[in-house]
Amino acid sequence: MRLFSVGAGASAERALDGAEHPSAPIPIVGAGVGESVRVPLGETGFDTFPLMLGAAEFGWNVDLETSHGILDRYVEFGGNAIHTADGFSGGRSEHIIGQWLRSRGHRDRTLLSVRIGAHADNPGLGSVNLVRAVEGSLTRLGVERIDVLYLDATLDATTNLEDTLATVEWLVEAGKITTVGAFGFTPERLVEARILASAGYPRIEVIDAPYNLIRRQPFEGDLRLVAGAQNLAVTPSHALEHGFLSGRHRSKALAAQGVRGEQLRSHLNRRGIKILRALDQVATDLSVPVAAVSIAWLLAQRTIAAPIVNTFATDHVDELMQGAGVTLSRAQLADLTRAGI
Repeated sequence: MRLFSVGAGASAERALDGAEHPSAPIPIVGAGVGESVRVPLGETGFDTFPLMLGAAEFGWNVDLETSHGILDRYVEFGGNAIHTADGFSGGRSEHIIGQWLRSRGHRDRTLLSVRIGAHADNPGLGSVNLVRAVEGSLTRLGVERIDVLYLDATLDATTNLEDTLATVEWLVEAGKITTVGAFGFTPERLVEARILASAGYPRIEVIDAPYNLIRRQPFEGDLRLVAGAQNLAVTPSHALEHGFLSGRHRSKALAAQGVRGEQLRSHLNRRGIKILRALDQVATDLSVPVAAVSIAWLLAQRTIAAPIVNTFATDHVDELMQGAGVTLSRAQLADLTRAGI
């Protein structure tokens, strides 16, 4: 299995004759060496592996032992960024990550991001619930500080943003969080946040917006323009659209039952099949998994720093990590982009 050395400029012939161009991908192979692969997370001062491991399935569809195996495999290949939320499995996801951090001693080498605002006990972004939510996450994770706190506005579009950022300022000064991000913010609210930052309030540095080959809107619009203008790091969630863009689900009859199955079946239409065929072609050309091509397409988009990817099994991590090293040609990027139109 090849990791971090796939695509244009990474042929074996060029490696053998020693005539590698300085801009060619670094030929990295094997576990552990991905620790040297890092990109800046915008202007936060943090460096991240270009793929964040999402923990939405931990404690829900994935048990503790398997979750720890997934985390171990991710770190084994050099990953350093873990993303969770207080609303994932009612907080069980955070408990599982906390147990893993303690048992492995990895806290100092891990970029830990948490989305808050959707927990049933502390919903929204009001000052009281915000402080309680952060304290709850810190307790479940067993840590003293959250590196990136994402403010989830999906359940709260009415709380005064100035009050929220004033509370965030106190959390930063208290050493409970380092930097702030946003989830579910409209472009207008991000502009408002930047105006408040110019007045001295904490600046939003990162945004999470669901985005992938099949879910292009609403990110490809004003949201991307604002992100670019403010130099925000974008860490898109749903990078594989609930697994559809991994290429594993191609039949409505075989799709899982329940909410997840319904989500998958909704994409098994003419447009979805067209996207899968385009992914198949590039994956065959580069001899990489379909999931890796989906990740590579995201990483090739401007403003994207590191997609957030959830997984169900340890062996899936191997496929996902390859996406960080796939170099797509302009023609391949164009073909993939056109397939989703």
